[in-house]
Amino acid sequence: MKIERILTEREALWKRGRSRWCHAEGSDIHQIGVFASRDIPYDTRIIEYVGEILKNEVAEQRGIDLAEAVDGTDLASVFNFILDDEHQVDGNKDYNTARFINHSCDPNCWVEVEDGKIWIIALRDIAKGEELTFDYGFDIEFWKEHPCRCGSTQCVGYIVSQEQWPQLKKKIRKMLKRMDAEEERAKEEEKRKKKKKKKEKKRRKRDRKHKKKKSHKDD
Repeated sequence: MKIERILTEREALWKRGRSRWCHAEGSDIHQIGVFASRDIPYDTRIIEYVGEILKNEVAEQRGIDLAEAVDGTDLASVFNFILDDEHQVDGNKDYNTARFINHSCDPNCWVEVEDGKIWIIALRDIAKGEELTFDYGFDIEFWKEHPCRCGSTQCVGYIVSQEQWPQLKKKIRKMLKRMDAEEERAKEEEKRKKKKKKKEKKRRKRDRKHKKKKSHKDD
């Protein structure tokens, strides 16, 4: 009976994790994405984000373990979705098509949590074949770890929640200013080395001439 119950629950998750509105395929943004299988009207509940419901501490440790496992690769490492104050959904499951939805700085979807379910909803009319995206809403604390590849004209370069873009832009300006300063210092150091090398070359040439003159005098 227990096995039958598990199989029934898994079958239900497979059904919930699929949708007539979309499908997964190769993406220009990152590896695999989710695309509209047909024209999707504004405000449509496209697909549910399903997975294993975990307590926050368990979910966070699982996320850390996954991040360590894929470190140095191009594989995704964030699949946990906040469900409520105490729980998260681990969406890193083969039955969860929505786990492949990529981030965009100009998304065409948004996320709604209602009655214990996480829904991906159309922000606007979406044409058949268009890739589905939403704002991952990552915190700015680890912004350097999540470069953005969405390619939209509004892309800010990193996956950070839109509410924190003003802070991000300040950090990026500060980083670029520091990089410019470091580049300028490197150029000055290179000039100094070249000048020193040139000076040393002249000194050696002068010393050789001096040695030749001394040799002639000795003769």
